[in-house]
Amino acid sequence: MTQLATRFDGMTCSAAAAVDLPLPGTATTVTGWLCIEHPGAWGRDVIGDEVLGPEITAELAARTKAARVRPTLIRRPGRYEFTGTRTVLLASSRPEGSWCERFEITDLKQLLDLDLGIVDGPPPGIGAAVRDPLTLVCAHGKRDQCCALLGRPIAATLAARYPDQVWECSHTGGHRFAPAMVLLPTGNTYGRVDSAAAVDAVKAARRGEVSPTGFRGRSCYHPVEQAAEIAVRAIVAAGVDDLVVRSENDNAVGDSAIVTHRDGRRWRVGTRTVDFEPRQASCGAKPKPVTALVAEDPRPLPPIGPA
Repeated sequence: MTQLATRFDGMTCSAAAAVDLPLPGTATTVTGWLCIEHPGAWGRDVIGDEVLGPEITAELAARTKAARVRPTLIRRPGRYEFTGTRTVLLASSRPEGSWCERFEITDLKQLLDLDLGIVDGPPPGIGAAVRDPLTLVCAHGKRDQCCALLGRPIAATLAARYPDQVWECSHTGGHRFAPAMVLLPTGNTYGRVDSAAAVDAVKAARRGEVSPTGFRGRSCYHPVEQAAEIAVRAIVAAGVDDLVVRSENDNAVGDSAIVTHRDGRRWRVGTRTVDFEPRQASCGAKPKPVTALVAEDPRPLPPIGPA
């Protein structure tokens, strides 16, 4: 069957998405992170390609899946000498009480000593507490060329300003929104950021705020909740932890959510799914139908007592 031509033919996936696809509600839903320094070659898939070696990959895959923790490879931007000691970041991204701890290992088998279930609790104290936000910038070229071409310059710019707080990382989800980055421990996810917007996002995070430019959503929430939070942030000043979002459906995929401010104000935000022109989800892929969430204007609800 002959493939129909589209106006996006010849464009990269990120360029095609940037034409009209909205960002809100596109962050990957992740509440726990296991980030492992790995300066060598990255395969297309962190687990499936056994990048960390066949000795531990199967067991690590089972454990991260059971604990709902996202395994992520990280490396320092630019060239650097690997000493054999790897940095590991363990983070919990939740609406309240998010945390990140950092420690080092000399053998990848040490990863199997971790009880990954601890991401559901308070900081475990197994590593040094990370006080300033860490930035992960997707530079996973084996997954999609846009991540490497667009992400690496952003990572280099941020690393020059915030040494030791910036990492290139493997696939974070949504390479068509490259350059893509995630701030830990909050899980705030950004896309289509240029250098200035990336710096602004980090500056805001260090102040306990949220920069709106390129904000895709907070990873602890599902897409409807992410879009609802962003819609409320557009009309009210709120710190990073000042809003809590709850889907109105138990399965968290309903079409509306309640957003509650720490001061007791509340809004109901409806969303709707909009069809967009077919285009490639990855560079070189065939065009496919595309849908995206669009949030309605937040409707105020009777306030409750301050949290």
